[in-house]
Amino acid sequence: MNSSKSPGLAGFGILKNTTCHTEKKISVFFSIIFMTVGILSNSLAIAILMKAYQRFRQKSKASFLLLASGLVVTDLFGHLINGAIAVFVYASDKDWIRFNQSNILCSVFGICMVFFGLCPLFLGSVMAVERCIGVTKPIFHSTKMTSKHVKMMLTMVCLFAVLIALLPILRFRAYQIQASRTWCFYKTEHVKDWEDRFYLLLFSCLGLLALAISFWCNAVTGITLLRVKFKSQQRQGRSHHFEMIIQLLAIMFVSCICWSPFLVTMARIGINESRSKTCETILFALRMATWNQILDPWVYILLRKAVLKNLYKITRGCCGVHIINLHMWELSSIKNSLKVAAISESPVSSKQINLQPLSSTGQ
Repeated sequence: MNSSKSPGLAGFGILKNTTCHTEKKISVFFSIIFMTVGILSNSLAIAILMKAYQRFRQKSKASFLLLASGLVVTDLFGHLINGAIAVFVYASDKDWIRFNQSNILCSVFGICMVFFGLCPLFLGSVMAVERCIGVTKPIFHSTKMTSKHVKMMLTMVCLFAVLIALLPILRFRAYQIQASRTWCFYKTEHVKDWEDRFYLLLFSCLGLLALAISFWCNAVTGITLLRVKFKSQQRQGRSHHFEMIIQLLAIMFVSCICWSPFLVTMARIGINESRSKTCETILFALRMATWNQILDPWVYILLRKAVLKNLYKITRGCCGVHIINLHMWELSSIKNSLKVAAISESPVSSKQINLQPLSSTGQ
């Protein structure tokens, strides 16, 4: 077969000396299970977020819910597309030469792997930035962070992720079939060209940067909420902020645990290929990253105010200790929360509040 000379089959060189093997029946079974669980979980999370969005359409929480819905929808399509291609590859006995002679399927698979990998990380960092602005600059957030602006941000994030995914294709660099013959990605074997190293480092650096931004913004948000709580005696209107920051912390924790091995592995390959990891290590890191799309929706399913309230009651009943005050979880509007945060940060407003009783007594 003389197809190895064809540019469309450039990725088939890795098929000759494969050092990584996977059990077909077990791999197909787990691929189907992961895809099914991911689709059901993300569908349930979308239903919960859409219901919450209808309640808070005109309030500050709407922007957070829009971004969260975009994240869950991205994870859902990631499971649908990547999972379907993976099951097809396993079902076809990983015979890429038979069904991918023009390398189209591998290119589509590689583009989807990059896009559905980076896009959730970007959205997680944007959500953290949005909450940081909402807590530290509530007036600016209430006037500038409208649904229209959030939708534009979602579109820009998706377009940027698409551009990164299409970059090798635009540079006439085909995505490569990996050593396990089950997925396609940037070239990770015998990386000698600077451009191949650049793609690996770009993917890794962008992912790690998104995690770092999420960590920093969530830290600032959490510290600000605690400062406002201790400075002000009013407790109304904070439950939504605390609910969202708990969800963001959970998303950041899941993303760091699931994505760090894969991102660090790709960065090491890009920096020094001679010390690159084995195929089994890369495959394990990839499966860890896949778990991120399964666990993300459960953050919104489990870490809701109603669920947390019930967990608190159960914990309090088991431990018999008053850990937190239930008044924190009382229903209240975001408007009161913004007023409290604005008053606590504004010295002029505090002076007006102190002078108000004097004027009333004078009357």
